[in-house]
Amino acid sequence: MSSQRLTQTQKMLQKLSPQQILLMKLLQIPTMELSSRIKEEIEENPALEEKESDNFDNDKDFDNDNGNDFDSDFDSDDDKDKDNDFDDYDPLSDFDDYMQDDDDDAAAYKLRTNNYSPDDERYEAPISNEESFQDILIQQLGYRKLDERKYKIGTYIIGNLDDSGYLSRPISGVMDDLLFTQNLDVSEEEVLEVLHIIQEFDPAGVGATNLQECLLIQLRRLKEEDEDDIDYTLPIIIIEQYFNEFTKKHYDKIVKKSGISERQFRAALKEILKLNPKPGGAVGDSQRSNYVVPDFTIYNNCGKLELTLNGRNAPELHVNRDYVGMLADFAKQKKSKTNREAINFVKNKIESAKWFIEAIKQRHTTLYVTMEAIMNYQEEYFLTGDETKLKPMILKDISEKVGLDISTISRVANSKYVQTAYGTFPLKSFFSESLTNDEGEEVSTREIKKILKDCIEQEDKSKPLTDDVLTQILKEKGYNIARRTIAKYREQLDIPVARLRKEL
Repeated sequence: MSSQRLTQTQKMLQKLSPQQILLMKLLQIPTMELSSRIKEEIEENPALEEKESDNFDNDKDFDNDNGNDFDSDFDSDDDKDKDNDFDDYDPLSDFDDYMQDDDDDAAAYKLRTNNYSPDDERYEAPISNEESFQDILIQQLGYRKLDERKYKIGTYIIGNLDDSGYLSRPISGVMDDLLFTQNLDVSEEEVLEVLHIIQEFDPAGVGATNLQECLLIQLRRLKEEDEDDIDYTLPIIIIEQYFNEFTKKHYDKIVKKSGISERQFRAALKEILKLNPKPGGAVGDSQRSNYVVPDFTIYNNCGKLELTLNGRNAPELHVNRDYVGMLADFAKQKKSKTNREAINFVKNKIESAKWFIEAIKQRHTTLYVTMEAIMNYQEEYFLTGDETKLKPMILKDISEKVGLDISTISRVANSKYVQTAYGTFPLKSFFSESLTNDEGEEVSTREIKKILKDCIEQEDKSKPLTDDVLTQILKEKGYNIARRTIAKYREQLDIPVARLRKEL
């Protein structure tokens, strides 16, 4: 049976034209990555050019015609036999709409995909010039008097630190990598020696191999500095000897086993909680932060929702006029095999450029009509920002409204963000299954999660609510949900169990 399903899938994919596949791939790309994809296409196809003076408009006023028909934008003539007679072929008429017009009075629709004012501010993606986390550590490494061998080991270790500042790779793995990549045969003692040097760098805790070591490095440094006149002996003992109980928040066991008072434990816990479990996050946050560029923006204009599509990372494209002229010259020359090959080559490049321009237009149209349908479907939420107003919504609901395939809606929702007055959210967060409350009304699972999150935020942290208690609270509110479902929603919200939420 599995082989039959595989064959059917392959046949279905074979029915898709190259232009449809191109469009599907472009739909998946978020705004932040679109400019890179366009530059890649320009580099591969010299018949495609970018006009630098203007950008695509980020406004909604563009042509939505044929927005629901994937095949309508791609002419079936593109698949005709390449040995056509070019005697009557006029390339300028076929590709005129895709070329930059030299006439200043040319129609605007020929010059840009969307109406865009030259006075509008040009958008440039933010670029940070600050030093990275690794750069700062390598700079500190340079301050140490190390020979070339140890310096190479140090730079390799720093390059393998994760975003939290840990060396999660085993020492044996580091030794093997140095041997294979840099032809450097080192011993375990040499790697550990350099690692201990890195563990003395700032921020404290960097270079640790696990959380326990990270906390101990910070506590021992604080004890050596002795600036706050605080005794760190007990915090060190707790992390050193009772780390397993500490991570599970079995505080009563620590007090009992160590023989200390609850007051002493509270004081030690207070100092431990001041430590940074992810020292790598203390430096260079701007380098590792993911810039979220919203693909859409929704405005509340006096109770009326307005949608704009961010197209400012997409430059205006047109077909290279020189290539079209070259095609016209070839068509006038005496027919020969070489001439025909040249005509086909140039024509294919021009048509490929045309397909890409059309695909970008179609991408804009499809994104807009899909987001508009989502906005209208969740109108009450976008007007109020109240998550309890979110309706249950699945891909099929939007698919039926805009007349596009469910897979297309899925591609649009994937990796796309919308900016609202209440924050910037991924599109997929607005899709949720439905549950029925005691009154027989369908409610969104996101509404349930919001209530669950509010309950946990308002709980007494010394006696956090268990999943059984949370189940009972939701039942009293009219939501008849099983305990295992509560546990699943809590995990999806990245909220730990009650025992791990307990605070003294």
